[in-house]
Amino acid sequence: MKQLIICEKNIAARRIAYILSNGKAKQGRVYGVPYYYFNNTIVVGLKGHIKKLDFPKEYAKWSEIEPKRLIDVEPIKKIGEWKIANAIRTLAKDASRVIIATDYDREGELIGAEIMDLLPKGIEIKRARFSAITPNEIRRAFENLERIDLNLAKSAEARQYIDLIWGASLTRFISLASEQLGKDFLSVGRVQSPTLALIVEREKEIQEFVPKPFWKIKVVFEKDGVKFTAEYPEKIWDEKEAKEIYEKVKKEKKGIVKFYECKIRQDMPPPPFDTTSFLKEASQLGISTPQAMKIAEELYMNGLISYPRTDNTVYPPLPFKNILEKLAKVYPEEVKQVFSMLRSKPVSGKKFSKDHPPIHPVDAAKLDGMHAKIYDLIARRFMATLSKNDVLEVKKAEIDVAGEKFVANGLIIKEKNWRKVYPARLDEKILPELKEGEEVEIVEAKKVKDETKPPKRYTQGSLIVEMEKLGLGTKATRHEIIGKLYERKYIKGKYITPTPAAFAVVEALKQGAEIITKPDMTAHLEKEMDRIAEGEKKFEEVIEESKHILRKAFDVLQEKEGEIGEAIKEAISKQNYFGKCNKCGGDLILIKSGRGKRFIGCSNFPKCSNSYALPQKGSVYFEGKYCSKCGAPIIAVIYKGKKWEKCADMNCNKN
Repeated sequence: MKQLIICEKNIAARRIAYILSNGKAKQGRVYGVPYYYFNNTIVVGLKGHIKKLDFPKEYAKWSEIEPKRLIDVEPIKKIGEWKIANAIRTLAKDASRVIIATDYDREGELIGAEIMDLLPKGIEIKRARFSAITPNEIRRAFENLERIDLNLAKSAEARQYIDLIWGASLTRFISLASEQLGKDFLSVGRVQSPTLALIVEREKEIQEFVPKPFWKIKVVFEKDGVKFTAEYPEKIWDEKEAKEIYEKVKKEKKGIVKFYECKIRQDMPPPPFDTTSFLKEASQLGISTPQAMKIAEELYMNGLISYPRTDNTVYPPLPFKNILEKLAKVYPEEVKQVFSMLRSKPVSGKKFSKDHPPIHPVDAAKLDGMHAKIYDLIARRFMATLSKNDVLEVKKAEIDVAGEKFVANGLIIKEKNWRKVYPARLDEKILPELKEGEEVEIVEAKKVKDETKPPKRYTQGSLIVEMEKLGLGTKATRHEIIGKLYERKYIKGKYITPTPAAFAVVEALKQGAEIITKPDMTAHLEKEMDRIAEGEKKFEEVIEESKHILRKAFDVLQEKEGEIGEAIKEAISKQNYFGKCNKCGGDLILIKSGRGKRFIGCSNFPKCSNSYALPQKGSVYFEGKYCSKCGAPIIAVIYKGKKWEKCADMNCNKN
């Protein structure tokens, strides 16, 4: 029987062909597309989706089509990768069976389903499902072929339809209303906009936050040469009360131990990685979520880790010993340690799903750069989940000073196990052995003024966690949404700050149709798409429901189009302001030349020709600072996650 195996990408096709042929596959090309053949089998890779969902050509001109009309226009699927489509048709001609071996998730199911109409009628179609591109997993999948899940594919297609209709109609409306067209269009989306609203709301909380002062009283004690600090157990909001307590205790030379306990506590390793927890940890290493996901996908395609898109934190039965033995090639000492402190059963998290296991290594190789960093994170987390608990010694003491209670805490690692292989921060505090009733010497007393702090800005990691909690997007799309917000210059910085344009777009949508900025509607539609996958709801029903919600939103938006447009224009103007001209006092503004190059120019041109060149890559902002040498604005540049400042005048010797 001649069979054609279709994979999601060429890199996966090459590796699967190598595994199934025991390294004997040869390469050919058709229409410039590489394929691999051995015995009666051909393996070919796609480039993800080879079909693109879009509106018919006649709806492409933004200014000629009212945005609301797009809601009722039927999108069409067009082939975007003609060479691959023709290669599939040619290679499938003589095949009696086609095996879809795309990624095992919604998107992968749709990518596979989309090529079915390119195949000969009546041909047998099977599905290979796997979670890692390793010899054992691939052979098991091809020995246990299944049927393609059309409901799962339809749920992914529903997301495509809904996101296109919402994104295109709202983006056009906002961009046309604010006259931000061409490359400067303002994007709006079903998931993107509620996510942006979260960031804007957090920034407003920070801006509106009024710090409230409070006082802490601390007493430093000493026993057997060991100094330790005890604190008054409550924040003191009244300065007079704080002063009274401080004056009372600072005169004392000793405190009396009223309570003391020392406990041994087991500290479990963190659970296995699902996509969200992996991206959060990668973000803490300074790797952006889109970059971390891209690297993880490459590691998966190269057969080094399991599938990186998963909601699961519970390992199924896996060849743990075998994986550790492979890791020993790169981590000989760590693996030896893990075998010496192996727990009876791996740690499990609270999230369980049957589609894919948690992210874990499946093979080992010496890597470099960011790939090494991401692989190291995944490998060490895996080793930690197989290791024994750390043992902590936890101490607590209550000490009386002049009738006031002070509390001291101690925490040390008594026995380090999983932390030997997976660095995790723990603030250790030494508290000496104490006895109830004993006196301890006071070294000093302190009255410390502090104030309440505003909520923290989101990082990419904490935003991913919040999006998951609120049902915004999916494990496969959240990192892409965040990347898009940076790309469209709605947000900036490691600690995410919204730009004026972000404030304006969110406020405009709130005034016009608040439902677009709330996670509830998006989360509801996500659940409805899940129901399509489970066969409980029809594709057409969910699409029509989403259109109904959008029509209602447009009814309100169109009434307020003028004021929405003006508000956004004003915000964009603020965003493009780069300070005062040091030659004539006019406004310096960001301008794009006819060739699309950006620079800073004076608003009084042609009377004033003062201008400054700008870096063409990355995001640039003015944060209110001027050069102490020449008076030109200081520009902040953010590129590839790094931020630096420079004088706008390239000839200034301060640069």
